[in-house]
Amino acid sequence: MTKPIGTGTSLKDFTRRDFLASSALTAALFAAALMLFPAGVNTAGKASEAPGPASSNSPMPRH
Repeated sequence: MTKPIGTGTSLKDFTRRDFLASSALTAALFAAALMLFPAGVNTAGKASEAPGPASSNSPMPRH
């Protein structure tokens, strides 16, 4: 049985198999992130933009 994570393992115990497994999992994570958030897609259109300031000349209403 291998040592659980966080039990004082050193870098010397990090094998080629561990490196390949962590690399594959990292690649899968990035692939999933790209599928959820595609690069280059403009999600905010003209209709969803907030309007600019109404007018800087008018005073604030007082209550």
